[in-house]
Order: sequence, then C-alpha cells, then structure tokens
Amino acid sequence: MALQSKTTVYAAVIGVLGLMGGIVYYASLDNVDLDQVEIELTNVELIDVSSINNQAKFEVTFLVKNPSDKTFTVSVIEYNLYGDETLLGSGIYSTADIALPGRALFSSGAEIPLKNTFVLSKDDVNTEIYEAIIDNKITSFSAEGSITTQSSWSEAQKEFKTGY
Repeated sequence: MALQSKTTVYAAVIGVLGLMGGIVYYASLDNVDLDQVEIELTNVELIDVSSINNQAKFEVTFLVKNPSDKTFTVSVIEYNLYGDETLLGSGIYSTADIALPGRALFSSGAEIPLKNTFVLSKDDVNTEIYEAIIDNKITSFSAEGSITTQSSWSEAQKEFKTGY
C-alpha cells in the first residue's frame, strides 16, 4: 500500500509539473505576435511653461500599431526624448497600475495614439537648449527606448528608435 501511495504522489507531482510546463509553452506562443508591435513618435507639443519652477511641460504622442492577429495592451513605454539630437531627458508612459481589462485594447490592425506628459526642467539641459525649446525653435524630435506589450497570457518587451 505504501508503494502505491508513493507512486500516486510522484505521478501527481509529475502531472502538475507537466501542466505548468504546458502553460508556459502555451503562453510563449504569443511572443512572436507581441514582438510585431510598431511604435512611432508623432508629436511633441509644448503645453505649459512655468517661469516660477523653470519647467516646461510637453505632450508627447506615440502612435502604436498592431500588425499581428493577436490582441494586446501596452503596459509601459520607457523613452529618452531628444530635441535636435540633444538629450532632453527620460519619460515613461505607464498603465501598469491599471488592470488588463481597463487598458486600451490593440486588436488586429489597430492604430492608437498614446499621449504622455513630459516635464523638462531648466536645470536638466543647458540654457540655450531650454530657450530654443520654449520658443518652439527645435526642428526635430526623436525618442528611443522600449515598449512592453501584454496579452492575457504573455508579456514582451521591444526596443525602438523613432523620430520626426
């Protein structure tokens, strides 16, 4: 009897491990589709300048596209923002604190603009760059970083570099 119960326990453990392995494998099937995400910096707009705090606020817009057949959400976009090839600072768009069903869904073929507020302090860049930015004299913006996409089973991170 003791041999039979040990065998049953071992079979149950092997079964549970096999099931867990199957779930991990099934979840990894989404990674190919999640890696197809496309992201493009489409706009950087000055929305406020505070002479008291020596800060400028910008609305940064990324257009995120889903060319795959898998529906996903975007949880995080971490980026470094450049103006005329000068690093202005880093920013983050995050919906990580929002449950998956509450986020924007990117179904097949969807293109959704995601907007983020970027705050630039005068102390973070030299005075000439700061003045050029608040006077709208910057001619090109670019961003590089990573985007994290999630499906109900999987998560993928993709590096990007984009500009206009």
